[in-house]
Amino acid sequence: MPSVDTRTHCPYCSLQCGIVLTAGARPATLRPQEDFPTNRGGLCSKGWNAATLLDHPQRLLQPLVRTVPGDRSSPLRPTDWDTALDLIADGIVATQEKYGRDGVGCFGGGGLTNEQAYAFGKFARVALRTAMIDYNGRFCMSSAATAGNRAFGIDRGLPFPLADLAETQAILLVGSNPAATMPPAMQYFDAGRAAGATHIVVDPRRTATAGGSSLHLQPVPGTDLALANGLLHLVIKEGLVDTDYVAERTRGFAAVKAGVASYWPDRVERITGVGVDQLLATVRGLAAADSAMILTARGAEQHSSGTDTAQAFVNLALALGLPGRPFSGYGTITGQGNGQGGREHGQKADQLPGYRKLADPAHRAYVAGVWGIDPDELPEPGLSAYEMLDRMGAEGGVRTLLLMASNIAVSAPDVNRVRDRLAALDLLVVSDIFLSETAELADVVLPTAQWAEEEGTMTNLEGRVIRRRRALPPPNGILDDLQTMKALADRLGRGSSFSADPVEVFDELRRASAGGIADYAGITYERIDAEDGVFWPCPTEDHPGTPRLFADGFPTADGRASFLRVDYAAPAETPDASYPYVLTTGRLMAQYQSGTQTRRVPSPAQSSVQPEAQLHPDLARALGVENADIVELSSRRGTATFRAKVSDDIRTDTVFVPFHWGGVSAANALTNPVLDPHSRMPAFKACAVNLVRLGNPDDDHLLTRPPKHEAVHAYTRPTLNQLLHPTRRKDIPMIARNHFLQGIYSFEGAGLDKPAPLSAELSHVVPDGVISQALYFRGGNSTDELITIVVMRDGVPMRYFPIGAKSDVHVPLRVVEDIEGGSVIELALVAPIGLSGTVVIDLGLVEH
Repeated sequence: MPSVDTRTHCPYCSLQCGIVLTAGARPATLRPQEDFPTNRGGLCSKGWNAATLLDHPQRLLQPLVRTVPGDRSSPLRPTDWDTALDLIADGIVATQEKYGRDGVGCFGGGGLTNEQAYAFGKFARVALRTAMIDYNGRFCMSSAATAGNRAFGIDRGLPFPLADLAETQAILLVGSNPAATMPPAMQYFDAGRAAGATHIVVDPRRTATAGGSSLHLQPVPGTDLALANGLLHLVIKEGLVDTDYVAERTRGFAAVKAGVASYWPDRVERITGVGVDQLLATVRGLAAADSAMILTARGAEQHSSGTDTAQAFVNLALALGLPGRPFSGYGTITGQGNGQGGREHGQKADQLPGYRKLADPAHRAYVAGVWGIDPDELPEPGLSAYEMLDRMGAEGGVRTLLLMASNIAVSAPDVNRVRDRLAALDLLVVSDIFLSETAELADVVLPTAQWAEEEGTMTNLEGRVIRRRRALPPPNGILDDLQTMKALADRLGRGSSFSADPVEVFDELRRASAGGIADYAGITYERIDAEDGVFWPCPTEDHPGTPRLFADGFPTADGRASFLRVDYAAPAETPDASYPYVLTTGRLMAQYQSGTQTRRVPSPAQSSVQPEAQLHPDLARALGVENADIVELSSRRGTATFRAKVSDDIRTDTVFVPFHWGGVSAANALTNPVLDPHSRMPAFKACAVNLVRLGNPDDDHLLTRPPKHEAVHAYTRPTLNQLLHPTRRKDIPMIARNHFLQGIYSFEGAGLDKPAPLSAELSHVVPDGVISQALYFRGGNSTDELITIVVMRDGVPMRYFPIGAKSDVHVPLRVVEDIEGGSVIELALVAPIGLSGTVVIDLGLVEH
């Protein structure tokens, strides 16, 4: 079969980077689209390696059921689709006959296409007629969404294109580390910084993003609301309020002004740990700029007061007159690939397509008309995600759960409690690509198509609706999620209401969203192809779409945005004698979400990354912990084990862990499930923990082992890496070895056009049968002029690292390249002729 190039998108984060997938006979390969406006040729290591999962040997290729029905301790065994679907349909009918319609629940994911998310919401309400549906986006940006709706009348992550970040003169970035979570987006931040923009980062850790900023504020986790109110207090005190904007375009400022009067700077410093001088520098930096943005993300929002915290930063943006001004405004950085579209069209417990409200009679009547049912058939709003999970198997709770594109046995808060509730279900059905930690607990596991094997649309963080194009068919015997829902609806007697054709589903979605807040009526597949995506709202096919919101007003009854008074309250759980430290969680560059996919990627850039707990040297010293020791964290809910990473990049009272692992390294065994009263977001980002040393660096048995799956699989063709290196088993995690090219060297420049070797010590031959990858570069320059370090591969320049005069640089590499065995890696220097000085070099490599 000839190879064909298909323009599609990375399956991971909300950037939805444009890629070109080359497929014919498997395996497929990919490269970034150089001209797609979001990533413009950029791609992170996750994206580069996405195609390796299409033919992964652990991929599910047949439905699985328990050998002994109803006994989840019995092994999973392969079965045919008819048997699996009949079992599910019979279980649904039996559950609803015994417990009522709400005895069956649905839980979706932010990785589903718009068509699949829409169909899943419709399936719950039409085929099952249950109120019980929510999705893992409730755990993502629901707080910012709630704040956006009540302030602006609309929820769209960024109300402007991503490229506007490069043009604004000031950015306040709160609780986000895009250098690690979405590296291709950093080109816009970097362009702004290069043009002289002031970037202020709020994060308890000195991340790669914070390290490159003009100013870094390190508050105690959970105190961002006090910080925002304190900044607004200073804006008012310093006379920096845009009074004309406030008078003409907003309402409610007087109450907010009175509310922040008590947030004087020294009080805010005591609460947050951020100095008064930094608070003043922040407000003056924002107010002095002709254009400015305030951006929040999960670090600020995943708290018991996350909605109010987002609202406090909205208040600050409104007081400065930012929303609707060119290259200015408030936005939130979405995390999941389709976190935006996933909630717009009906996966959330209280929403219908187009962001209509299930509790609104007019909204119910409109959508029921599109669906061809009586409005009275629609259920009332159901429970939010954690509330539904917390009641599974109990009286009044869900007894059968259908789960798509989510791994709640890792991603939900207080995950031990959630696993207990999953065990109490009568029937658990999971649709996934791999046997995730949740699928391992299921009665029925359904294999599904992957991103490159399905057609549909996604909506990225800018509100740009894009095409996910099918580049190759799924393996024989695999149904995609639309086909699965259609087949189940047929068995439940509602099949005539459903289609497995994504084009038909999208056309129905357009009709169902028409006139709603998230109006897709004017968006077609043809327009998406022609325009590199279309921004919603787009009510008609001759409408240009809406890349930038709020220029002429807000979609509220009077066209004004709302200030809302919000007051700081301490996090729901604070340190005490038993649990004296603050835990916060987040993402790593190498992994994504619960790690179901990325932990299986054979590339060393991802497979070698371990679950680490970051703690400050002062805290480590007090606890007798050294770098790479094995440590145990405990909270009021459970324990988890990690390898210690001792770093002065974090506050002395705070511990950071990633949430990508299950088993003994499950961060969410620790986190607090207390919910924000408005968004029902759990408090992932702040809880109280203790930490003790468990063992030495070589006590690996104390850490999570790679998952071993017993399910039977049919033969799959080898992956590209297996073809290139047939002696290396890519289905078995391999031990990584680190190698460093480092030292302090004197030099004399040989000219700007001549990379000159520095030392024979800075040369390394990659062993045969091994792949090496450069993971970071650090360097320092003692001279008064710019110099450049060049990484050479087999005598050819591969990467350039400029180091400023009397300055230093730290570059976590965004695109990691494979360097095959036998290659020679050398470090050379480019400097003006005759320039002499000293350079400090540290290039980190990992080899498998």
